[in-house]
Amino acid sequence: MVGTTRGGRVAGAVLTTALVMAGAAACGGDGGGAAEAAASTPPQPFGAAGYRGLQLSMTKEEALTSGALEPSPVSLLNGCTDYAYKGGPAPDPVRMAAEAEVRTKADKALARIDEIKAARKPLASPPSGASSKELQEYLAGLREQLDQTEAGRREMAVLYKDLDLLGPARKNRDQAFLATGRVNFGTEGLRQLVAPAGARTAEGIGAGSTEEELKRAYEGRDLKPIKEGGYELPSESGSGGPDWFYEFTMADGKVAGLALVKHNTYCA
Repeated sequence: MVGTTRGGRVAGAVLTTALVMAGAAACGGDGGGAAEAAASTPPQPFGAAGYRGLQLSMTKEEALTSGALEPSPVSLLNGCTDYAYKGGPAPDPVRMAAEAEVRTKADKALARIDEIKAARKPLASPPSGASSKELQEYLAGLREQLDQTEAGRREMAVLYKDLDLLGPARKNRDQAFLATGRVNFGTEGLRQLVAPAGARTAEGIGAGSTEEELKRAYEGRDLKPIKEGGYELPSESGSGGPDWFYEFTMADGKVAGLALVKHNTYCA
């Protein structure tokens, strides 16, 4: 019995050792290799060839069913619709309500401005050979027309202030997604991909790159300053079409934001 027990223990020990070694080999083989491969795979560059499963040629419906975006909009400012990348922030009801209020004011202001412009009439010339009475009637009508024009101008000055509210609202939205990025759709589909803070172009340019590094990376590639204080660059040839441009937002001599923007597209 003792011999049998001792032999059983030895056999069990051998079997246990074999299983441990087999498990170690498995971890160090396929499993370890897969982990090393995943760790060594560089992140996808932010570019016109595609980003996070999105292609610039996608329709809005294709983009939403691709699994690359969160399903609910995070901004509806100015008639465009923004979505967060998968895993991005949830919609902020307070900010979105403020955006809706701004848009309502802006829409009403634009409609009223159009009415004022449509009601304007060209100033008539005084009638030739008019009598004194006819001239007085003409001057009275002209004075009324000028008063209406001036009143319209004063009203339009107030209305334009409502339109000016769109600027701060856009800045607030952009700031909210500065770190996570966002995807913007207009009337003609995808119109803007805003990169997350950690994203880089194939040339290594992204948030934090210096202006000197930006210019050196795209020397000879038609990098141009834009009026907002940043730079734009045509997208890679054949990728996304001729209307797609990189936009680099600058602050304190460094890239503060990176986006791909389709020119000649509009919100609703």
